[in-house]
Amino acid sequence: SLVFTQSCYFNTLPHLKHLEDSTTGTNDNLIPCREAGLGFQRGDILQIVNREDPNWWQACHTMGGATGLIPSQFLEEKRKAFVPKDWDGTGPIIFKFKQLFFFPQHFFYSVMGITSRRPRDDEQDGQTYQFVSRMEMEMDIKAGRYLEHGEYDGNLYGTKIESIHQVVKNGRTCILDVNPQALKVLRTAEFMPYVVFIAAPEFDTLKEMHKAVVDAGITTKQLTDVDLKKTVDESARIQRAYNHYFDLTIVNNNLDAAFETLQARLDKLFSEPQWVPVNWVY
Repeated sequence: SLVFTQSCYFNTLPHLKHLEDSTTGTNDNLIPCREAGLGFQRGDILQIVNREDPNWWQACHTMGGATGLIPSQFLEEKRKAFVPKDWDGTGPIIFKFKQLFFFPQHFFYSVMGITSRRPRDDEQDGQTYQFVSRMEMEMDIKAGRYLEHGEYDGNLYGTKIESIHQVVKNGRTCILDVNPQALKVLRTAEFMPYVVFIAAPEFDTLKEMHKAVVDAGITTKQLTDVDLKKTVDESARIQRAYNHYFDLTIVNNNLDAAFETLQARLDKLFSEPQWVPVNWVY
């Protein structure tokens, strides 16, 4: 998932735009009165009438006027738990996407990763990675200073939360390429992110795209059909589990078209109001 942390302009009226379907009135065993539940679909806009109860809010549809109870954000987060596998979401789109860093009108900037591995002969500290000791990384991880971290080939890698703050403090829009489990930490009023999911295309399309980038010399990494099938399956799984965190989903059927879609949406992001979670405002 690609995440843009930025300052947002938004309407402060208590409305919600829902990012997932709900049949609260019939299927939720926690609701105090099942007949009072209000069902809604992804994209429906609800006006919040009363939020005094920490678990159940009273809301009404802006189109149609039906009123009822919906689960509060606190209740939804409390009862949902995801245990996802790590997924390497990096793909050819990233090569094109990095061109955004050269658009001065938006001041994009990417944070630098941190690792405990030793620098290679052609690497210098602060160019591709910041190199630190394993002990230092482990201490900072235990102290909660990392947005995400993992271990590969015996070395730790991660992204520090302070690195994001520093980019925003400098007046830049921070671009992150993160694993989906980091979205729960990022999607807060502290960062105000705009989350873009670059979804894998169908298997045959992905296979053709991979052959094209190999033939063009963009990458020398040869992926098998098993690797490509795993990418498609993992992309679908992530979309099912984390769809409600995404502000925009782009299926990467064509590199140029995907990039143009992303570029057009980012232009609007800086010029139009955006929907944000209610607790970013109240």
